[in-house]
Amino acid sequence: MKKVRKAVIPAAGLGTRVLPATKAMPKEMLPIVDKPAIQLIVEEAVRSGIEDILIITNRGKGVLEDHFDRAPELEERLLKSGKQEMYDEIVGLTKLANIQYVRQKETKGLGHAVYCAKAFVGDEPFAVLYGDDVILGEDPACGQLIRAYESEGLGVVGVNEVTPEAILKYSSLKVSPIEGAPENWMRCTDMIEKPAPDKILSLYSILGRCVLPPEIFAILEETPPGAGGEIQLTDAMCALARRDSMVAVNFTGKRYDMGSKLGIMQAQVEVALRHPEIGDAFRAYLKALSETL
Repeated sequence: MKKVRKAVIPAAGLGTRVLPATKAMPKEMLPIVDKPAIQLIVEEAVRSGIEDILIITNRGKGVLEDHFDRAPELEERLLKSGKQEMYDEIVGLTKLANIQYVRQKETKGLGHAVYCAKAFVGDEPFAVLYGDDVILGEDPACGQLIRAYESEGLGVVGVNEVTPEAILKYSSLKVSPIEGAPENWMRCTDMIEKPAPDKILSLYSILGRCVLPPEIFAILEETPPGAGGEIQLTDAMCALARRDSMVAVNFTGKRYDMGSKLGIMQAQVEVALRHPEIGDAFRAYLKALSETL
């Protein structure tokens, strides 16, 4: 069985839920303290053992490419100012992984975005890290899924339990225990995107991460438009689950929805509290502020 070396990051969405901030800046570049969301996603992939990354973009997202490229003028200024540590960090961004880009020329949904990676993936299994979702934790979520794939040889989806209200906006999975496997691994044999209340299979929903075999591309070719008139990756994964079954990993780590105003603010606050430079001062600020609420 081939190792998971490649990852695809779909980042072609318009970010309409957080307008006007995303009118001229991709939501993937919204900062969480001092790092844009896309950098945290790439770092998670690299910590999981990923070597090659394809970021799916569209028109107006060239700034994503610039972020991981060299910046000679900035680098020279940092060196002249004696800011060696910052220089090393900036240059290190360009060496995180072999990062490539392709444009999704039409916004036809997540399934279509992933299909744009067919030539990049070839005949290898690959991870998908949704550009909307930052997941932070000691054990990278992508790595947790890769371990399950390499153990079971099946496609893997990263899941958490959500509320009955939230499941209607996400996907719902039919799951069952796997004998002899870790407690947070489950067999997945069916799923539905944005279920009606009477179609809910469970409160487990796919949240931002999956590891897929290359066979998914043949399924995507035959997948008709689904919810919202778009080609849904969930529909293709459902066909795979019903045919071969999949593994659902209830991953550890905290997920932040970067397509949501509340999710962005939660990420900002919680990461700031742990930040080595500002954590203590920010905590004192919040305590003082809480007394005025």
